[in-house]
Amino acid sequence: MAAMDVIVENLVTVWRIPAVRRIFPLLFLLISSVGSILKELELVQPSYFSSSKNVFNLYFVKVSWGWTLLLLTPFLLISSSVNRGASLLGQRLLSLAVATAVWYICTETFLYIEDATGACFESKTSLLATNEFASKATCRRAGFHWRGQDISGHSFILTYSSLLIMEETSPMAILRTASLPALARTVLNLLYVALNLIVMMWVWMFACTSVYFHHPIDKLLGTICGLLGWYLTYRYWYLKPFSPGLPPQRQLKEQKQHA
Repeated sequence: MAAMDVIVENLVTVWRIPAVRRIFPLLFLLISSVGSILKELELVQPSYFSSSKNVFNLYFVKVSWGWTLLLLTPFLLISSSVNRGASLLGQRLLSLAVATAVWYICTETFLYIEDATGACFESKTSLLATNEFASKATCRRAGFHWRGQDISGHSFILTYSSLLIMEETSPMAILRTASLPALARTVLNLLYVALNLIVMMWVWMFACTSVYFHHPIDKLLGTICGLLGWYLTYRYWYLKPFSPGLPPQRQLKEQKQHA
């Protein structure tokens, strides 16, 4: 597993660079803005990723929150047992519960806004709306087309999931030198690499969303919601006493900055 240790060491080194952590959230705004311009100017040719039926969209992005929790939960279970045991584990699982609440509230709000601002049309090119159907679900079941304020759920969840993983995997900077049983070390390394791979996929699929789908304002709103969900928790609320708190590595850095 020497090769795996080297990969983990390199990934930890990259994420420990302050500039990387500062720029990473802004990267989503940049990609969304540039991608939207390219889409509106029709400068990007259709590709495998311009179809919503591509395998990455169907089996990863559409269930991206499930993939995030599937990989992040066991990582937190193992990493918390190494640090402060049950107390830290409870805090980190609570942070996942908060994140899940943010995901659910935002996605349901997006659906409500689309229903509240939309109307049903017989086709994408039709100019005359029909009053027969009052929701997107019933409209589409009838084979018609719904037009409303469709805030990009993909832009939101891919931004939010990536930043959540960035924050919650930061203790790896401490864990890579901790004394661990061989099996726990192997599993932790595999999960850490898998989480980094999934972040890379989320960023790539975010870029594909930006250049192939949605109106610019819908992508921008989705991205901003993802950034706000991260910022209001990890950069504001989690610094307060009555909160899940920051992961151990982040706590140390914040304490040094406020010392």
